[in-house]
Amino acid sequence: MKKVLTELDLRAELKKMGPLTELKVKPGTILTPAARSFLSEQKIKIITDNKEEVEEEKKQVSRVSAEENKGEEVAEKAKYLLLYSQTKTATKPEVFTHLQGNDLVPKYHPRIKLRGKIDSLEAYIIRIQVVSNMEKQEKLLADLQDILDFVRNLMRAEVLGVPVKQNEILGYSANEIREMSHDPKKHLGVEHILPSYDMGKIMALLNHLRTQVRETEIVACEAFTDQWLGLSREDIVKALNRLSSAVYVMMCWWKAGKYEKQRLER
Repeated sequence: MKKVLTELDLRAELKKMGPLTELKVKPGTILTPAARSFLSEQKIKIITDNKEEVEEEKKQVSRVSAEENKGEEVAEKAKYLLLYSQTKTATKPEVFTHLQGNDLVPKYHPRIKLRGKIDSLEAYIIRIQVVSNMEKQEKLLADLQDILDFVRNLMRAEVLGVPVKQNEILGYSANEIREMSHDPKKHLGVEHILPSYDMGKIMALLNHLRTQVRETEIVACEAFTDQWLGLSREDIVKALNRLSSAVYVMMCWWKAGKYEKQRLER
């Protein structure tokens, strides 16, 4: 009977064995796609004596390539790399998507989930902008655009694998935003907010936005935290943490009447 080795199994085994550069898989053992993807991300080479499994994988890639490229050799036409198995293919499977360049991962990959969450976050910010524009809240609309630009820069940093460079939000440094959100009475003139329905539509939307940012931060932690290697993109997680604080500061400004005063002054 063949043994199936899942990602959870691997994590449990590697925790016992410690850091590895290669893993020998016994003949008859089947690695799930998630398990292969995990080993690839950890840069652990798979060593196997299971010639049958290796040959079958080669045959599958050859069949797909032959159908799409009219008999051309795989080595000449393959341009995509399936990271979970380190297999090249000429066509992109529907259940895979681009991680970076032509490197493909399953669509349930943690970083792809994060990108989807960031996309949803952008959509929700735009939704609040629509409401702000309808109610002629120009200053609020501008601050929401600053939040949207910040989120888009985060997406760019994640996709390109570059550091997050933007340190200011709403005209304040990340540290200043943190201090204001922790002590709104001192810095903003209002007590901490316990949201309720009678605060109105804008406050409810801003509070919902704050929770969406917090959820995105959690997804980022899941995408970039390894139990052995720790957090690989602290810049992204920290930026999302400060972003949720920035939205809370906007809520305090709204409660203090800052946006309404500025609207009346125009």
